Amino acid sequence: MGAQAYEHAIRSRARAALADAPEQWVVHDVVARSLRSPLEGNRRLPMGWLFGASPAARRALGRAIYPRGSVVHRMDLILPPPPGPDVVTLHDVVAWEFDDESDPVQAAPEELRRADAVVCVSQFTAERAETFLGVTDPVVVPNGVSQDYFEAAPLAADVLESLGLRTPYLLYAGGSARRKNLPALAEAWRLVSQRRPEWQLALAGPTNPERQSLFAGAPRVVHLGRLADELMAPLMAGAGAAVVPSLYEGFGLPALEAMAARVPLVASNRSSLPEVVADGGTLVDPTPEALAEGIEFVTSGDAGLRLVVERGRARAAEFTWEQSAAGHAKVWRQVAGAS
Repeated sequence: MGAQAYEHAIRSRARAALADAPEQWVVHDVVARSLRSPLEGNRRLPMGWLFGASPAARRALGRAIYPRGSVVHRMDLILPPPPGPDVVTLHDVVAWEFDDESDPVQAAPEELRRADAVVCVSQFTAERAETFLGVTDPVVVPNGVSQDYFEAAPLAADVLESLGLRTPYLLYAGGSARRKNLPALAEAWRLVSQRRPEWQLALAGPTNPERQSLFAGAPRVVHLGRLADELMAPLMAGAGAAVVPSLYEGFGLPALEAMAARVPLVASNRSSLPEVVADGGTLVDPTPEALAEGIEFVTSGDAGLRLVVERGRARAAEFTWEQSAAGHAKVWRQVAGAS
């Protein structure tokens, strides 16, 4: 998912981003896991306790687990703050705005306000951080998009068949939280599917009974579930069109991925999506009727789509993980100099 892609991309590029700095930097990777997690890591932390611990208790633990004098960049709010310079990534504020999301870390608002720098992935998220959490002067450093999406070839026919797919298909890639607006997508698909009898709707991402129920009885819907990372770029590259119907996105990486793969995109005109998509896709109100109209357009083969797709490709090329890492390195150097 988006947060995991971000963490991997910045971690893997941190050393290169700091290589040209006049100061000599040493980068330490702290991979924290819960006490009983079977996953590899170099710190074992009481994650359940950290959710509700007081700011003072969390600071005490932070003094024990981070290297002294280091700039620490926390990419997950559950991690405790360090004794030295503290940089925190805030992808969104959905934990405070939507009651069906994961519970927020209780100390997070105070820690975000005390941090030396808060990195937000979009201007929309930065504004929400200021108005909703009282964060002062957040720094906007946008996400990038993997080069895989620019270069991917569509999945072979036999692989598509094994997934229950054929072309053409409209792709949705994401979760099922309320902000993802799947009820509107389900209704929109019912409105448009009879006018596009050759098309399937492919739903990639974790499934659940509610998601299955929403699309029950809708024609030609394929629930793909969570797929291996290496399948996602070719799956997107082979799509006839992509849809991002969300009411709220902190960034909206699937929209950028569709644009990079030259796939016609229809997306909601809410939250960060207009900021990311700009003129590289079709932006509509997140209502069933408007989504249906947008889906009809991006699946129509209209000659005007080619120009929009090329604008989308050019727009996506502006968002690289190398540029994002460089933006992070600038923040790290600034807080180091101020400490």
